[in-house]
Amino acid sequence: MALTKTERRIRIKSRVRKIVTGSAERPRLSVFRSNKQIYAQLIDDMNATTLVAASSTEKEVAAESGNKSEKAALVGKLIAKKALAAGFQNVVFDRNGYLYHGRVKQLADAAREGGLKF
Repeated sequence: MALTKTERRIRIKSRVRKIVTGSAERPRLSVFRSNKQIYAQLIDDMNATTLVAASSTEKEVAAESGNKSEKAALVGKLIAKKALAAGFQNVVFDRNGYLYHGRVKQLADAAREGGLKF
């Protein structure tokens, strides 16, 4: 029987997460994409804590007009700004099983423009 989209994404996610882990020095930038919103967070896997988070539901992003890809780019800039303020410049990117295309790519490119290195 064929896999559903969600099952396929979870399999890809588990394959990637075997390799990609975040630490206090180099946290993991995890992306979650729903149908309407996009969320990003920096995670320290050693201590199991979220260090910095940003999403398209925050006031400064939600107030902007534009399509979902443009809002994903705003979230990428916002997470980069928050990460640099918290003292993180190097991160590991975790696309969370999604294709590196569309909103996920927009977020990653905007985070790189904002000053994050991954």
